[in-house]
Amino acid sequence: MPTVTLPPKENALFKRILRCYEHKQYRNGLKFCKQILSNPKFAEHGGNRALAMKGLTLNCLGKKEEAYDLVRRGLRNDLKSHVCWHVYGLLQRSDKKYDEAIKCYRNALKWDKDNLQILRDLSLLQIQMRDLEGYRETRYQLLQLRPAQRASWIGYAIAYHLLEDYEMAAKIIEEFRKTQQTSPDKVDYEYSELLLYQNQVLREAGLYKEALEHLITYEKQICDKLAVEETRGELLLNLERMEEATEVYRRLQERNPENWLYYHGLEKALKPASVEEKQKIYEEAWVQYPKGLVPRRLPLNFLSGEKFRECLDKYLRMNFSKGCPPVFTTLKSLYHDKEKVSIIEELVVGYETSLNVCRMFNQNDDGKEEPPTTLLWVQYFLAQHYDQIGQRTLALEYINAAIESTPTLIELFLIKAKIYKHAGNIKEAARWMDEAQALDTADRFINSKCAKYMLKAGMVKEAEDMCSKFTREGASAVENLNEMQCMWFQTECALAYKSMNKYGDALKKCHEIERHFVEITDDQFDFHTYCMRKMTLRSYVDLLKLEDVLRMHPFYYKASRTAIEIYLALHDNPLTNENKELEADTANLSDKELKKLRNKQRRAQKKAQLEEEKKNAEKEKQLKNQKKKKEDDDEEIGGPKEELVPEKLAKVENPLEEAVKFLTPLKNLVKNKIDTHLLAFEIYFRKEKFLLMLQSVKRAFSIDPDHPWLHQCLVRFFKGVSESKDLAEAVRTVLKQEISRLFGECDAKTFNEVFLSKHSTSIPHRAAAARMMFYLDPSTEKKAVELATALDEPLNNRGIQICTEVLESLGDGSLGDGQPTAEAYRADCHKIFPYTLAFMPPGYEENMKITVNGDMSAEPEELANDM
Repeated sequence: MPTVTLPPKENALFKRILRCYEHKQYRNGLKFCKQILSNPKFAEHGGNRALAMKGLTLNCLGKKEEAYDLVRRGLRNDLKSHVCWHVYGLLQRSDKKYDEAIKCYRNALKWDKDNLQILRDLSLLQIQMRDLEGYRETRYQLLQLRPAQRASWIGYAIAYHLLEDYEMAAKIIEEFRKTQQTSPDKVDYEYSELLLYQNQVLREAGLYKEALEHLITYEKQICDKLAVEETRGELLLNLERMEEATEVYRRLQERNPENWLYYHGLEKALKPASVEEKQKIYEEAWVQYPKGLVPRRLPLNFLSGEKFRECLDKYLRMNFSKGCPPVFTTLKSLYHDKEKVSIIEELVVGYETSLNVCRMFNQNDDGKEEPPTTLLWVQYFLAQHYDQIGQRTLALEYINAAIESTPTLIELFLIKAKIYKHAGNIKEAARWMDEAQALDTADRFINSKCAKYMLKAGMVKEAEDMCSKFTREGASAVENLNEMQCMWFQTECALAYKSMNKYGDALKKCHEIERHFVEITDDQFDFHTYCMRKMTLRSYVDLLKLEDVLRMHPFYYKASRTAIEIYLALHDNPLTNENKELEADTANLSDKELKKLRNKQRRAQKKAQLEEEKKNAEKEKQLKNQKKKKEDDDEEIGGPKEELVPEKLAKVENPLEEAVKFLTPLKNLVKNKIDTHLLAFEIYFRKEKFLLMLQSVKRAFSIDPDHPWLHQCLVRFFKGVSESKDLAEAVRTVLKQEISRLFGECDAKTFNEVFLSKHSTSIPHRAAAARMMFYLDPSTEKKAVELATALDEPLNNRGIQICTEVLESLGDGSLGDGQPTAEAYRADCHKIFPYTLAFMPPGYEENMKITVNGDMSAEPEELANDM
């Protein structure tokens, strides 16, 4: 159908529709659409653009199906209407169907190739999808159409920058810069940002000489003087102009003597040939900045022996006298060196002894006496020190002594909670963290820490109540935290629910975190035009690079791993069997017992139903308030998201396919973690995808060939290949070749024995070999259990986590029927780890609730000994 041009009156109405859409006045827009479409002349053919705009407006009000129907009608009436294609693209974009939206925009450009708005929208989607070649072409078109606009030049330069054609990007920026009329004395932040961005492009191109000349030329016009100095220092180092670089870094040191980077820059500039020369750099800083802590801390990284002791002594005395709580945190990175750890211990224990006797760091000192708080901070440090090296009893002695002397200092309770957490008693840790929180209920940090510990202890309801003290009134804490994208809370919630086998609730939290990352990715749209308009170009490029690797973030990794593990568990033990198990249990009951059970179930069901109704009523009330607010603002954009229902998530039809969705970003972005590839193996092993299993174990093997979990995967893979009869001949040939490279010519049993002999002194490796021994030959059960449960002193890598895993293996059947051995193994572990909850005697948790000798402050070891 040919396009029918609207008369002046209707055309004016159509322009008003566009204005209403731009200003989010959707209901007014619909009124104007109705005025055009109510005219029989324009109901179909002439009003196709009005139909399309009506559809777009309805989409913003959440009426998706009606919106699509109207836009498609408009297109059917006029396939050559660029407005209809443009609107159809906007609909697709709102549904995150970016590829389809790009096709629609390209169709729109066929009929109106120089439409600026369509070209801009197309460029936004291309940069969003990282179609950089297409983005460059579109930005070139925009530059040709609007050469006088700043955004046209900047967008074109950024396209070349992202394509790593730095020289071309620099030339485009230079051509644009020449057009800018600015006075050298005038402060122009946007021009300053342009110059800094141009300099960044030159540096990334490796044109260090040109970049330095550029910096010197335009230095007066750049507002960020610190960035100028730091960039100058970096460029002078790259150009090996060391004397000038030294002067720059000395000036930067004067500006901020506590910045680590300036000292590292000075080291590179001076190129010290020995440790003594390196130390001189810092000795000069000690004289120049006598109160500086960083110049005293950094030498501790490279000094050793007596020099280390001397430097550490001064550093610790300064911190303890000032009362500096984070001193242990600043030294924590030194704890990989056993010699340095022993010197730290010797010095600080000496301080503690001397301060108790004469209130001085050393009894032979002639200096002034230290205040009582110095002893407190020394004890605080020693508690953290002994906790770090695994001596939890000593750690508790020191922290208890500190608490006894100053029972109102919150930091002491925080450390006591941390000690119990590291000792494996998270419930006691949560109790002490709650004690800390009670000392200052207005501190959000302590509140968050307390909530986190409660979640780790499985106290979800208590954690929610704790967080509610700082969330918005009138809304539930959980919903408010979800709105605020509070991912630490949701991650810990997911782990808590997983430990309680509430898989549906755990998956809900994992999917909420996934949605946050999708939202963060979508939020880029707001910055593509904003950053070019405001000239925050360096930040914009950094944002794009961050978005490319966004799912490397620890929150996403932890949530994905949790979700994958749950989906694997759901595949192995689907929840649909619960009713059958219940029927099997009730079959053994008498009529009277069965009636009693049914009554109990009915009461529980009724109670749950009442709670659900109450919850739904509150939720409905909140939704009504939100809806009313949106209607008042006339900005009710987009339809409601699909609700995440725990029961539905837990009873998914194909758990492995869902697991793959979480795995894919990890395989692309977190390749350096062995767990990524081992999780991939676990999925493909259950899907019987042998080539993908091979890919996973090979990638894991290249990271750590001796990893215990990898060993178990290799043995299972080896056995799976040898027993599979459905493999294609070509696939079998490839698998055999690769297996011979990994295993040699031995079979799985021999491979397991070789692994065991190689790692005979490591408990995690022995446990892995024991599981595989039983997996390959169930008759070796007794030997496997003996191997896994050995806790002799010469064995290394003994820790709470591996001992807990072995105890679980004795109960879950992976070492056969380990129940007879489990209690004896638990008792042995309890002797080694007396505070760990997992190794406490049966009934310990019930006794925790009872007052011991009328004293609620009794420590866990006292309770364990009393039983």
